[in-house]
Formats: sequence, structure tokens, C-alpha cells
Amino acid sequence: MSSLATWNGECAVATMKDVAQAAGVSTATVSRVLNGHPAPTEQTRERVLAAIDALGYRPNTLARSLRLHTTHTLGLVISDLTNPFFAEVARAVENEAREHDYSVIVGNANESVEQQRRYVHTLLDRQVDGLLVCPATDEGSWLGEAAETGVPLVLLDRRIAGSVKVPVVRVDGTAALECLAAHLVELGHRRIGVIAGPAEASTGRERLDAFAAALGSRGAPLAERMVVYGDFQQQSGATAARTLMSGANRPTALVAMDNLMGLGALEQLRAMGFSVPGDVGLAVYDDLPWFSLLEPAITAIAQPTDDLGRAAVRALLDLIGQGNAENVVLNAELVIRSSCGERAESGRGEGV
Repeated sequence: MSSLATWNGECAVATMKDVAQAAGVSTATVSRVLNGHPAPTEQTRERVLAAIDALGYRPNTLARSLRLHTTHTLGLVISDLTNPFFAEVARAVENEAREHDYSVIVGNANESVEQQRRYVHTLLDRQVDGLLVCPATDEGSWLGEAAETGVPLVLLDRRIAGSVKVPVVRVDGTAALECLAAHLVELGHRRIGVIAGPAEASTGRERLDAFAAALGSRGAPLAERMVVYGDFQQQSGATAARTLMSGANRPTALVAMDNLMGLGALEQLRAMGFSVPGDVGLAVYDDLPWFSLLEPAITAIAQPTDDLGRAAVRALLDLIGQGNAENVVLNAELVIRSSCGERAESGRGEGV
């Protein structure tokens, strides 16, 4: 049997009516089978499926979506797809969504508020069933605009304070940063430099505040001159490392609060002729798969990227299906290696 119907000697794509005629049933029965509803008999269902297969029939997804008021599509606006952390989160989002028969459209905001706003508007215009957004900054005017559309929305990784309340799925690094502070102090580090994330991003502020508090409670207060702010990009990490290592009383250890800034710092330290950890220790927030392969292997704080992405999708689907969803908070973990002057056997930090 041909996969194309023919009218007046010309070929055309098969329709639902063609399937119904081939299976000897009504178009209503074909529609029920396509939408997962019970057919009159199992034999009828099998005839419909056989006709669909033989004719190569493909439903008009857009028309079906308009009838059902759903596209089975989720929108994901990610902060920076060049950042391995967000790339791993995006993959987890796609994997979890696919298991629930959803597709994902991804927009890369590149840490830009305006680009983020454009992607949010574009995805809403595409009539996605729900939105996952990792906010570029605390600027939240777009949040109210999105909420007014009624499209379910979940924030991923970062929070925005304001009157519009939406579920947030994120990782809390407080305990891991406390472990890192204790670890560095135990190794003898007192002058510790920090390459912080931007103050206008919740993760930038929270990581710096938690680490500073942990150092202070251990008798090694973080000096203001030992903090340089970056923008979660590699070049800013290099610039910050150069600033911190160019003055008097240089830090004995650097902590980069993001993996790209950590890579930039490592590159700059080597360009300046500093050995790690001989001249200066280096620890990084956000572990990368190849950090363990470097020489020295990088001590890092690992975030559960797969769990984070999957939990965000489940929260959004709860919001779509039930109208409500809870906040989700996961925990980060310190991974001790050899880039801070460790001599003992490396491994996972305790207390996280």
C-alpha cells in the first residue's frame, strides 16, 4: 500500500480520512486512537495503527495543539550555554522532559537581561506550555510580564526577590563553602582571595556571603581588598586573578566562584609564572569532569546538575498539571583534590 493518497493523478500527503477509509472506521475512531483513548475493540485499534503505519500518516501537530490548548513544549532560557554547568543542566532538562513526552526549546541569554527578555517573549509567542528561566540578574520586570500571561513559570538556579512569587529550583552551596573555608584554614591559608560572581545575581551574592561568614567564624576574616568581582565569564576570572596577584601581600589561595572564572584564573596564574599550588592554591565553585585530570587536580565544589535540571522539569510539570509546585533546594558538595596544597589523600569533603 502506498504511503501517499492520490487525487487526479497527483500525489498528496495522507489525511486522517485516508486512515479511516483504509482501516474501515470513522475519523472519530482514528482520532481516539491518536489521542490515546480506548478504541471500540483492540482489533479496531490494531487496524487503525496498521493503516497509520502503511500510509505514513503524520498528524498535524500545530492544529492538534490549538484544539487541545497544549503544545507539549517547554521553554528553557539558560544564562550561558558556553558554561559547562548550564550545558549539563540543559541536557538534564531535555532528558527529563523527553521522558514525559515534552520537547524543549532552548534560548541562550548569554548573561544578558535584554537577551533574556527577548527569549522569554519569543517562547511565550510560541505558546510553550511552561517556562524554565535561569535569571541573568535580579532585574525582574520581565517576571511580572511573564506571569500576566498565565503560562506556568519556574526559576532555575537563581532567585529574584519581588512581589511575583514563582517556584525556585536551586542548589544551596552554604555547607560546601563552609567545608571549603575549614579546609583552606586547616591547610594554613589565611590570606585568601576571592573571585566573586556579579553582585546583581543571587548566586554571586550568596556564595560570597556564605564563604566570608565561614572564614570569619574560623579566625581568617576575608579582607575587602581580597575580593574582586567578575561576571561568570572566563576573561573576568583572568582579570581578577591578575589584580589579586599583582599587589603586596598576595593571597596564598584563590577561590573562584564559578568554573569559567576558575579556568580564567588558572590560565592567568600560569601566564604570570605562578605554580599551583606551590605559589598559590586554587579552588573553584562548580566542578568540571576534567578538573580531576589536570595537574594539579582542582579542588572544587560540585553541584548536582542532573538532579537540578530534572527537578526543575518535575516542578514545572506539577505547576502545569496541578497549578502549584514547591521550591526545591539541593546541596552542593566539596571535592578535595590537590590544587590547594593538599598532601593527604583527596576525596569528598565531609559535612555536606
